[in-house]
Amino acid sequence: MNSQVIVVGGGLAGLSAAHTLLERGASVLLLDKNSFLGGNSTKATSGINGAGTQPQQDLGIRDSAKIFFEDTKASAKDLARDDLIKVLTGRSGDAVTWLQDKFALDLSKVARLGGHSQPRTHRGDAQFPGMVITYAQLERLEDLAESTPERVQIKKKAHVTSLLTEGQGDAKKVIGVEYKDSKGELHKAYGPVVLATGGYAADFTESSFIKQYRPELYDLPTTNGDHSTGDGHKMAIGIGGRAIDMEKIQVHPTGLVDPKDPDAKVKFLAAEALRGVGGLLLDNQGQRFCDELGRRDYVTGEIWKNGKYPIRLVLNGKASTEIEWHCKHYVGRGLMKRFESGEALAKEIGIKPEVLKKTFDTYNKIAEKKNDPFGKKFFHNLPLKMDDFFHVAIMTPVLHYTMGGLEIDPASRVIGQTGKAIPGLFAGGEVAGGVHGANRLGGSSLLGCVVFGRVCGDSAASYLLQTRATERLGNVAGHLLETKVRINPNTSSVNLEFSWAGSSPSSSTSGPSTSSPAASSPSSSSSQAVPAPLPAAEAPKADAPAASAGAPAKKGGQYTKEEVAKHNKKDDCWVIVNGEVLDVTSFLAEHPGGEKAILLYAGKDATEEFNMLHDPKVIPRYAPDSVIGTLKQ
Repeated sequence: MNSQVIVVGGGLAGLSAAHTLLERGASVLLLDKNSFLGGNSTKATSGINGAGTQPQQDLGIRDSAKIFFEDTKASAKDLARDDLIKVLTGRSGDAVTWLQDKFALDLSKVARLGGHSQPRTHRGDAQFPGMVITYAQLERLEDLAESTPERVQIKKKAHVTSLLTEGQGDAKKVIGVEYKDSKGELHKAYGPVVLATGGYAADFTESSFIKQYRPELYDLPTTNGDHSTGDGHKMAIGIGGRAIDMEKIQVHPTGLVDPKDPDAKVKFLAAEALRGVGGLLLDNQGQRFCDELGRRDYVTGEIWKNGKYPIRLVLNGKASTEIEWHCKHYVGRGLMKRFESGEALAKEIGIKPEVLKKTFDTYNKIAEKKNDPFGKKFFHNLPLKMDDFFHVAIMTPVLHYTMGGLEIDPASRVIGQTGKAIPGLFAGGEVAGGVHGANRLGGSSLLGCVVFGRVCGDSAASYLLQTRATERLGNVAGHLLETKVRINPNTSSVNLEFSWAGSSPSSSTSGPSTSSPAASSPSSSSSQAVPAPLPAAEAPKADAPAASAGAPAKKGGQYTKEEVAKHNKKDDCWVIVNGEVLDVTSFLAEHPGGEKAILLYAGKDATEEFNMLHDPKVIPRYAPDSVIGTLKQ
């Protein structure tokens, strides 16, 4: 009897669902169309929201699920779904605790992002929180797939093309998926389905939801990977799922502009935490024009209204130090510059130093009196002084998140066109619509993935248990023996009548006669067949086990920095990482962060940047064959 749940998508929502399913006793088949798991979750830069958490209590922050609910409802505006917001905010504290306890994550730093009345966005000391949180779950699941393949199977480069259904109308239920493997061969797998396929903020296909619902945004750059094309939405809608709020596409105000490639379609996100620690937004005249901690839709609107480009994000020395890791990372990628004085910054902007000084002095006074004309209420890392150092980057609005998606209920069940849940189909993360209403608060993307990923796991496990119990009862009912006993005192006889379900009754009579009773042969056949259990998955073989964290097999060569420097092109790309020389030419297209992130260091030593983003075991685990030797000292 089939006991697996199929999870489509290997980002944080899918991973959270998978771990929860395993906790509830189910088996998991996880399918992802990419070469690597992680999705957009690994790019989240600010943190994960949580109310009433231990880190908040340790820092003396008085927050609660109720306060968080009110903030989220205000952000969602007229599209607020109270039932879903209650789940999101009410389970937020437990989500943070689960990550800390189960995956030993550091989430001790807490910041206030735009639209939040309390600091509640959690992160650790280093690295991007989305990457840290997602990789912790990803590596744990891959380890389980190696140690217990009968419970966990992971198939990458597995593109799910359709949902398999049974029945019609309100009786229709989802019983599995059809997917195409890396060789283009089609397979079918059976079981309840959790969709965790992400959003559609990079859907520039012919059937683009952006073009359909918000054509005026179609030409904007995006922060999303090219896998974010609304696959899950399209499959679910195709079998009768109902979409909601599809026109609600979030444009994030602070995408980082690469001076070397300003028109790039895909841009890196400037973490909202940069503004949370005190970053200012200045136009090309060195003037503020908005509350930097306003909600994302508001700040984006003010950038467009102001129109004095380029817009710069400016962090003083104190703010830079508080979020030092981010600044070092952006500088390393060529997306942010450091200036040693206010005068140098003024020259970069193209204004006189006294103009910038006036902006700083005015802001300092506003912070003292808390009377900002733009309504800002929270001020950090002041005062601003001209004799300070600054980190500065050019900003542009970018497609970032889609609030619209498949309509779900509080149990993450996908709702059909008739308003009833479609049995066997669940959705969590960005594919699920209605959770954030008209606007999502910063820090609630990772939270939505964890909370509703876990809700999906709970609900799918319960559905699986209920389905299996029903099947077992049906099978038992198909083989029950019915027995009737009739005693006739007048003839001093006992009549036994019995039958298997669906067969003609047989009888035997016992009385004073000494003759042998007719032998009975109960029938085992049935004229009404009981529905057979769903077939098990079509023997999907797990991907090759991940390499252990031990030293990868080297090809033995030793190379000087000068030799490595010769291999600095897309079709011939070497890099140095922690004293090892890697030929990553064939790996570029599969790199989760995009090939551009590697090409920036082609022919160079990428150790510092690599260690900022990755755990040391990433290379032996995912790219052992790329190691060709060591650096010759």
